[in-house]
Order: sequence, then C-alpha cells, then structure tokens
Amino acid sequence: MKNYRHVADYVNSEELIQFTQDIVRINSVYDPDKEGANETAVASFIAEFLKKEGFEVHIEEVVPGRPNVIAFLRGTQPGKTILFEGHTDVVTAGDLKQWKYDPFGAEIVGDRMYGRGTCDTKGNVAAAIFAAKAVKDSKEEFKGNILLCIPCDEEGMMIGIKDFIKRGWADHVDAAVICEPEENHICIFQKGAMRAEIRVFGKQSHGAMPLTGINPNWRLAKIICELEKLEQSEKDRVGCHEYLKWPSITPTIITSPAKGEAQINVVPGEAYMTLDIRTIPGQDHQVLKQQILDIYEKLAKEDPDFKATLEIIEERPWTETPKDAPITKVVYRAVEEITGKEPVWQGVPGATDGTFLHKEKGIPVIVIGAGDTYIPHHADEYVDLPELIETTKIYALTSMYFLNEDC
Repeated sequence: MKNYRHVADYVNSEELIQFTQDIVRINSVYDPDKEGANETAVASFIAEFLKKEGFEVHIEEVVPGRPNVIAFLRGTQPGKTILFEGHTDVVTAGDLKQWKYDPFGAEIVGDRMYGRGTCDTKGNVAAAIFAAKAVKDSKEEFKGNILLCIPCDEEGMMIGIKDFIKRGWADHVDAAVICEPEENHICIFQKGAMRAEIRVFGKQSHGAMPLTGINPNWRLAKIICELEKLEQSEKDRVGCHEYLKWPSITPTIITSPAKGEAQINVVPGEAYMTLDIRTIPGQDHQVLKQQILDIYEKLAKEDPDFKATLEIIEERPWTETPKDAPITKVVYRAVEEITGKEPVWQGVPGATDGTFLHKEKGIPVIVIGAGDTYIPHHADEYVDLPELIETTKIYALTSMYFLNEDC
C-alpha cells in the first residue's frame, strides 16, 4: 500500500492562514431584512480563488443572494468521487459587548485566530480548499475526483445542501467528509433532529373574567409537562449512547399570544411553542411523532376544551457510518499519520449538511475538522492554527488514500 504522507508537505500553512483570515473578515451572517447580508461576497471570493488555482468551478444561486460554490479537482483516471463539504454562512455575532475581539477581524493572538466562523466553519472550508490545492501542487496522480461543496445556509434550513442534492451533484459521490469543528476526532455518528411547531387554541377573554374564555397557557403547560415525561421515558429506554450521549426533547420558543401584542390583563386566544428534538440510534421519528399525538389524545379526554396541533417543519435522521467503512478506515489512517496519535472516535451532537447526503443518497459521511466542539456560536469564537494545519493535512491524505486505494 503506497504511502502518500509527502502530499501533506505541500500544504502552504501561511497561505492557509491568510485565506482563512480573508474569508472570516467577509461578514456572511444572513439577514433577510438587511440588503447584502448574505453569502454572496464570501462565495464570490472563494470561487475566484478556486478558478485562479485551476479548479473546475460552478456557482449556483439557490435563492437570490445565496449561492453554492461547487468545484472539482479531477484525477488522471476514472474512479471514485470524494466530497469535502463546508458552509459559508455564519451565525450572528450577537451582543458585541460580549466580544473581546472584533468578530470579523480574524485577529491572531499567539497560535489562535479569533472571529465568527473561524471554528464554524470557515477555517475548515479553508482547510478543505488547501487540502485539494496541496494534492494539485504535489502533482501526485490520483484516480477519480475531489469534489468541494461550499454551500449557503447550513445554519438555517440547510437549503444549500438540499439544492446541491436536487441538482444531481451528489449522485456519483462515494463518500463525504463534512468539515465541521470536532477537534479532529472521527465522528461516525450524528444525532437526528426534528423541529416541530405546536399551537394550542383557546378563547381570548378579560383577565378579570378568565372563565368567559379558554386559557391556552394552562393546556400548553400540561403539554410541556407530558413532554418532559416522554423525554425521560426515552432516556430510560434507549440509554446514553457511547458517542452521542442522551436524546432530548427541548421546548425552545414559547409565545403567547401567538400573534399580536401581549397584555397582562388579557387571556390570549392562542399559544405557540417550538420543539427541538434530538434523536439517537434506537429512536424512530414517526414513533416519536405518534407519542406526542398520543399525549394530545390523553389531554383531550381529560379536558373538553383542549385543542392543539403539531406540525413537523424539519426532519433529519440520525446517521451512522461503520468503523470498517472505506471512508472511515482512510480517515483513521490519515489522522494517525498526521497526528502521530491514536484517533479518537466521536459523534456529532447536532445535525450537519451530511445528514441530508446520507438521508437522500445513502452516502457514508464522516464529520471531522478543526475547532473545539463547544465553541461554535459563542462570543470570541476561535480556532487553534496548529490544529487547522493538521486538519488540512488530514483532508489531503484522506483524499489520496480513498481515491487511490482499493478500499
């Protein structure tokens, strides 16, 4: 089995760091109410760089102002296709007073770069690009294709990766590396996710005469209590997963009244709540949905005024890639060679774009990248630069071993 360790030597660390700074400094927080607040500028910057480097580049607008960048580095012979995927959007910086460093300054202090997206996941986007560039610069022959998908909207409803799949780009992908911050641990599991909207209907009335109305808040409170019991029941049933830990059912947004202005002396006519449900192996989303509806049925039998709806607005199944899968084995080998340490197995506590690649196309996915798992979305987000360089080399070796070995 040929060793491709020398390909990693073609990773240009200084250019990698500069490129990461460049794209972090391009604010790509999406705001539909603010002109130009989208991924267009950073996507254009990335696309131009890839074109100058000789990649085959495609730019596709998913919705106005929100493009995907798709690029190929093609080998000298037919073969498999390995996909590296990482998104261009970042979440809001939030309260700037909570930041010590400019969230879009990409300031380097010691071996650490600070800024929104350094960790999640512009640093890893840069790593994927410079890994492919290292393969190109090495002039080492390889079979098949290295495919880069750099989509919009991973932090929202993931319309970027859905569009990528819909247009057929994933049809011939044999394996995918999802470039997200996981401390270069090899994540072979991802939690599933269900996002739900609950509406509880009542009758508006005066707060001094609540019996003339129907208060949806009492009914919503009962639903919440029952959901807490359901969560505990599921924890007892499936247990704590080795890599994903516990499943969860989490009420997030609660609004009452559902629309209009709240007033302290008015019983609202409708209450609204969202659920963020995270699942692990052993759980079935359809069964969970029915269990929630069973709660509704129980509460309706106890209360003739109980009326509520449940709408699942997004569903992402949990995923698993076996340890003996070809992509897993080559990632393991790459991590071991670059770090000189035994790789760590892990799972992703959230869903990624890889969820849909697996769900829609059955593509085996590994999630791995630089950055502390728990830093994304925090103030003073950062990435450690030695780890980012390691990640880039891991990606480069992964592509060479996957495409050139009969695995």
